[in-house]
Amino acid sequence: QVELVETGGGSVQPGGSLRLSCEVSENIFRFDLGWYRQAPGKQRELVATRPRWGSPYYLDSVKGRFTASRDNVKNTVYLQMNNLKPEDTAVYYCNAQEGSNNYWGQGTQVTVSS
Repeated sequence: QVELVETGGGSVQPGGSLRLSCEVSENIFRFDLGWYRQAPGKQRELVATRPRWGSPYYLDSVKGRFTASRDNVKNTVYLQMNNLKPEDTAVYYCNAQEGSNNYWGQGTQVTVSS
């Protein structure tokens, strides 16, 4: 069973920064990795990806502010979030995909408020 553990969430003022980390229990070389978020009353949405190959994807509203990266030695995927806005408030989940198999972390809360 593949396990994903997110850390790094918290509360921050608008304009602040946070870095989320997601450690995967297995070698991440074989996974396409991504970050999703779910705000209260809304559907879960894809925020960013770091695929095995090709270019990353970013949700339009986070382009230029968020950066996803992966460390294949540490088996960890990161989401650096800068210039945070109140509308970024959500539970953030990391995802590892291999073929039709999807694995999820437990989620970490990010709250942006003054």
